[in-house]
Amino acid sequence: MDTERFAGLGLEPVLTTSELADYLGVHVQAIYDLRTDGRGPAGIRVGREIRFRISDVLRWLDGMHEPDHVVSGGSEAR
Repeated sequence: MDTERFAGLGLEPVLTTSELADYLGVHVQAIYDLRTDGRGPAGIRVGREIRFRISDVLRWLDGMHEPDHVVSGGSEAR
């Protein structure tokens, strides 16, 4: 994809499902499963395919942060 040319037009690059899966290090089916469960990134349907805006993926990833680990049941340091 010639992202520089499209960026010059003010268009944001998009990822295919395969590209997103490769980036995340998961199988393509994991992306489909996340979307089916309503837990995946927002996508854009283009015909029979789904594309993902990079900004949507980054926003989704930001929302996936797990809370900081909290030690419970221990005594406080003094």
